[in-house]
Amino acid sequence: MPAENKTPALRLVLGGANSGKSRVAEQLIAATGRPRRYIATAQAWDDEMRAKIAQHRLQRGPDWTTVEAPLDLMEALAAAQPDEIVLLDCVTLWLSNLMMAERDIQTACAALCTALTQAPCPVIVVSNEVGQGITPDNAMARAFVKHQGRLNQDLAHLAQEVIFVTAGIAQTLKAAP
Repeated sequence: MPAENKTPALRLVLGGANSGKSRVAEQLIAATGRPRRYIATAQAWDDEMRAKIAQHRLQRGPDWTTVEAPLDLMEALAAAQPDEIVLLDCVTLWLSNLMMAERDIQTACAALCTALTQAPCPVIVVSNEVGQGITPDNAMARAFVKHQGRLNQDLAHLAQEVIFVTAGIAQTLKAAP
């Protein structure tokens, strides 16, 4: 049986900042042999972020269709083709974008979860685990941690496979059946 037929419909790759989670997700995608679609949520507000985005593009190489979707992930997911596999990187930046745009977080997160269950092809979602540090000292950061934690829990519930990455080492928290 080809690898693509065994690909879980939804996988979640969690980890801290610079833990190697994007690289692990890219390796999972490459192993399927499917055409690759990258849904990017980052916005280049400064030189450092522009450089980081450029480095990610270079690292991925030319074999990806890239879709910039800092806010509307639902439309970007719906546009994927059935033979593809999608890397959604990352919902943490998407959540930051929503908060900065003063969007309804609960409604947007619920819509994302629905869109992921209706995606026309397998999806790997990358997200930061933000709940392992100290409690932030300001209300906006505490709200962000609350929303990110809830979203990660919802995504982990929906996903057939959940992988946690620490120091570039992937650990399976929830295995696909």
